[in-house]
Amino acid sequence: MVDPAFMSAGRQSSPLPMVMGILNITPDSFSDGGRYLSVDKAVDHALQMIAAGADIIDIGGESTRPGALPVSAAEELDRVVAAVEAIRRETAIAISIDTSKPDVMRAAAAAGASMINDVRALRADGALDAAVGLGLPVCLMHMQGEPATMQSDPRYTDVVSEVLEFLCSRAQRCVLSGMSRDQIIIDPGFGFGKTLQHNLRLLHELPRFVATGYRVLVGLSRKSVVRALLGSPDSDLVAGSVTMALYAARLGAHIVRVHDVRQTVEALRLQAALEQSMRGQ
Repeated sequence: MVDPAFMSAGRQSSPLPMVMGILNITPDSFSDGGRYLSVDKAVDHALQMIAAGADIIDIGGESTRPGALPVSAAEELDRVVAAVEAIRRETAIAISIDTSKPDVMRAAAAAGASMINDVRALRADGALDAAVGLGLPVCLMHMQGEPATMQSDPRYTDVVSEVLEFLCSRAQRCVLSGMSRDQIIIDPGFGFGKTLQHNLRLLHELPRFVATGYRVLVGLSRKSVVRALLGSPDSDLVAGSVTMALYAARLGAHIVRVHDVRQTVEALRLQAALEQSMRGQ
């Protein structure tokens, strides 16, 4: 298994955030559902993302798109475990398991996963105990409601304060349960029970999340907020998603979760080179 200390290695002196490549092994994810259901296709795509510069591969076996219905632990295990094992045989890259189920967390870790990415912030029964027992880095995400209904009518009095309070509370619960603070990553949960204006406020005030001292993950890739800002159903979501990743990086994001790894990595490198050249003048 990969050393879970990967989160503190390699990028401490780099201006670039880590890039997490998305690998959905689902029939119904909003952007790439059904494309990587076979183990061979999943491995090929993971290796392509690694070659393009991904630092982490995030594997998910349950769609959490708006309107998505839950799947059983058995079905999720059938989708992800063989893929984790196969990718681990090919590479030592950090593999994140995108799940809320403790059984899936344990099985994926045994297969070679080195991080947990949970849209429910370890609130499912047994999830917190499983994560603490595994000793892996964990990303805690905010979501209002459940995927099936989260976009019906999301409301907040102060979205930034409420999301920040929730994430800090969950992080503190993890620490009190025995998790090391430096193993915790927080994610505001863009698009998970938020309107366009909620998402924009969270993005603009991302430095408040960075100021907590926890690493911050941002996932905006190909989401409805990108299409809404571009103003057309025919807009290029790749270019829009890369732009959002660049903006999040400039505001301090430590990890950007993306579909389009090569384009994002090249844009981040170019942005860093331009900033360095400006400082050298």
